[in-house]
Amino acid sequence: MEVFKRLFNFYLNSSIHVALAALSLVWVTIIELNLECDTALLCFVFFATVTGYNFVKYFGVAKFHHRSLASWLKAIQVFSFVAFVAMCYFVLKLNVETLIIIGILGIITFFYAIPIMVPKRYLFDDHKNLRQVSGLKVYLIALIWMFTTVILPIVNGDIAINFDVIITSVQRFSYVLVLMLPFEIRDLNFDSLKLATIPQKIGVVKTKIFGAILLMVFLLLEVLKVKSNQESVISTMSMTLITLTLLLYSNKNQSKYFSAFWVESLPIIWLLILLLLS
Repeated sequence: MEVFKRLFNFYLNSSIHVALAALSLVWVTIIELNLECDTALLCFVFFATVTGYNFVKYFGVAKFHHRSLASWLKAIQVFSFVAFVAMCYFVLKLNVETLIIIGILGIITFFYAIPIMVPKRYLFDDHKNLRQVSGLKVYLIALIWMFTTVILPIVNGDIAINFDVIITSVQRFSYVLVLMLPFEIRDLNFDSLKLATIPQKIGVVKTKIFGAILLMVFLLLEVLKVKSNQESVISTMSMTLITLTLLLYSNKNQSKYFSAFWVESLPIIWLLILLLLS
């Protein structure tokens, strides 16, 4: 049992779970927009998510404690290096236009973790990173996920950005933003007030109402698509209900795995529903 627990914690802490979520959302886009499935892109998104998330999460720890790293962190470092090498391999299989977008997303991720010079009135002090800019974090993450899981498959497939793509992009931005809210609520006990997170600014109850409104937008936009099908409508309705349930149950004292596993499992569940319906 203890071995299983350690493996499960490694699965979460090494960002494998969130990488599967990102891969799932790319696959959802491919199914909904009837794109050709590109294995190289799916693999790239998986390994890039592992690399990016572990870089953001563990950069500071590795920087200041590299001589006394715990064994679990060393294992994550080795795994992250392997993921980075795999990411570099699969990125070479993508087209030039895709590489340009990836480069922009990579720069944003880099400055999300690395201290930069930003006007002091927006930050804790003179030298902080983008994740600590007041009120910016969740919107930046939602934007990155939208480009990664919607725009990348479109550009890599050399498909024109039409009305359905725009609607899907708005849906994805809204949905990822909702997925961030349980994490924001969980971190109320730890986040500095200067971060100005959504729950800090409007409270937990209004945050859940805000999330519910975003989910309604997410659902209603589905009927506006030119080529929406029954499977997509049913899966969107299902995910709206499931996500709303988890959002309403989220609180400051939620269990360790509520957001880190169950909330981050939602994109995987979405993909499974679509695959079953298809």
